[in-house]
Amino acid sequence: MNYVPPRRSDGTLQTRRVKQPWPKDKLFKILSIDGGGIKGVFPAAYLAELEKRFLGSASIAQHFDMVAGTSTGGIIALGLAHGLTAYQTLEIYTKRGQTIFPTRRGFGAVLQFGNWVSKPKHDQQVLKDQLLEVFGSALMDDAKVRLTIPSFEGRYGEPYIYKTPHHPDYKRDRHEKMAHVALHTAAAPTFFASVENDGYVMVDGGLWANNPVMIALVDALACFDVLAENIRILSIGTGDSLLSTASRRNSGLVGWVLPNGAAPPIVFQAAVKAQSHNAIGQAGLLVGRNNLVRVDPFEGKFPISIDDAKRAIQELPEVARSHAESSGHRVAELFLRQTVAPYERCPTT
Repeated sequence: MNYVPPRRSDGTLQTRRVKQPWPKDKLFKILSIDGGGIKGVFPAAYLAELEKRFLGSASIAQHFDMVAGTSTGGIIALGLAHGLTAYQTLEIYTKRGQTIFPTRRGFGAVLQFGNWVSKPKHDQQVLKDQLLEVFGSALMDDAKVRLTIPSFEGRYGEPYIYKTPHHPDYKRDRHEKMAHVALHTAAAPTFFASVENDGYVMVDGGLWANNPVMIALVDALACFDVLAENIRILSIGTGDSLLSTASRRNSGLVGWVLPNGAAPPIVFQAAVKAQSHNAIGQAGLLVGRNNLVRVDPFEGKFPISIDDAKRAIQELPEVARSHAESSGHRVAELFLRQTVAPYERCPTT
């Protein structure tokens, strides 16, 4: 008989968390990275540029108290927590991207598109193998920075957030493998199969939190005795394109739900865009908009598909350099002047 696990939410504590002490005059710095498939090249390259320009190529992770990441952003967040520099996380994409998202031509492309109608476009096992090569047997318990990584559990249809043991209440995820957490947050529907995990069915966190900024902010405010005005947030997107649904006001399935070539259905694009803008607005209201930096390149009329590895690797590093040139000094002033205290996980009981 197959094991059926309880809802993850069944174990949710119904009381407020006991806030851990935080020095009154000490800032709490958050790095948040959106989902976006192979377009994770941009945030990885942008952070790598900051390392090169302001940190002597040292890891940028030591300047943040918490890192949140969804999907491809989760892979970058986990990479930084694993001890990689941003440049080394960029190499995950430049060296492995075309293996994970192979480009097919001619009849192969036609066959792939035909199969995509009824099955995932890409091989999940390939992604899993690449992630295991990057992270090995490292656990969430081994992280060098606090993490919040959203996924989605498909059996019960619930949000699922992986967290490092940075609060005494956070015990269940500390023995999860980083490679598996990365796979779970990045299992984008239609592109990769959902992941079976001890009876749970894990799906891409972008279904509900493609921009995870509020997940990190709420966690910081709930877990630590920190003032909202002492929180600083660097939020990095993977591309913001102009999206209008005005012409579809009288549309049915064709206009709203069916994919348009390689692009996701417009209803999904609209949901992701709205969630991101709302999350940034809420975070800005809580911490002060002047304490939040949002970096998100405008994509123009021809956005890069989330699995177009060739274009992403060719084009996005230069876009990242341009953004680092324009916003880098402000980011350095707010986030990079001092390193943070080493993260100490809560002991087991």
